[in-house]
Amino acid sequence: MFFSPQIDPIIFSIGPVAVRWYSLMYIVALLIAIGLGCYRAKKPGSIWTKDNVNDAAFYMFIGAVLGGRIGYALFYGWEQVLQNPLFIIGWNGHTVEWSGMSFHGGLLGTLVAALLIRKKIKKSFWQITDFFAPLLPLGLFFGRIGNFINGELWGKYTDQTWGVLFEHAPTLGDLVYRHPSQLYEAVTEGLLVFIVLWWYTAKPRPQCAASGMFLAGYGIARFIVEFFREPDAHLGYRLGTEWLTTGMILCIPMIVAGLGLMLFAYRQKGMK
Repeated sequence: MFFSPQIDPIIFSIGPVAVRWYSLMYIVALLIAIGLGCYRAKKPGSIWTKDNVNDAAFYMFIGAVLGGRIGYALFYGWEQVLQNPLFIIGWNGHTVEWSGMSFHGGLLGTLVAALLIRKKIKKSFWQITDFFAPLLPLGLFFGRIGNFINGELWGKYTDQTWGVLFEHAPTLGDLVYRHPSQLYEAVTEGLLVFIVLWWYTAKPRPQCAASGMFLAGYGIARFIVEFFREPDAHLGYRLGTEWLTTGMILCIPMIVAGLGLMLFAYRQKGMK
């Protein structure tokens, strides 16, 4: 059952313009998120309108893209930034190429966008984050599928029957099969977290509880999958040879903050 995906990351090209599966994945996620958001906005008692959803989704998507790139440069490529500050925008000395994105940076970007958009759509910061909390995992699901198609962010060595031979891995010539950690992440931090949050937010919940559940849910799922994912070659492990990756370190404050927000939300509810 071992297999090696042979998928061209470029769907088609028109002159110098290439349409990639990875980009398409995020566009699909955005459209589905807007559709589900508009569906929720139509429910009786909703304080949201279709225009609110469209405006907020657009700005948060831009925030996610910019934050994802800046976060990658700062969290995973700091040494390159010191040598070439324009690395933050993807400049390699000849062309601009965004070949790296960070979820944690993207999350910070969406939070900044939520702060900026709140006056325009007349919603509080927590109303925005709680509303979009169950929709954000869709971007993770489709984004990780895009990572798998690109054959990047592969997992550790495995002898399991679902091992994958990744074309760009340095051990390709040795026929070393790896965990398809991108698919693990798509299912856990994407699909599973989406299902749980969509169910949880089907009924009114205390303010910031949904936001906290998203942070904790993603953080826990990502932390677990990091045990199967190969860390970035230039970073490696932070402790020993098999323990604590940069991804784990970034997830710890997310888990703590998420659980803290949920505790705060329900304590505030109980005090009313």
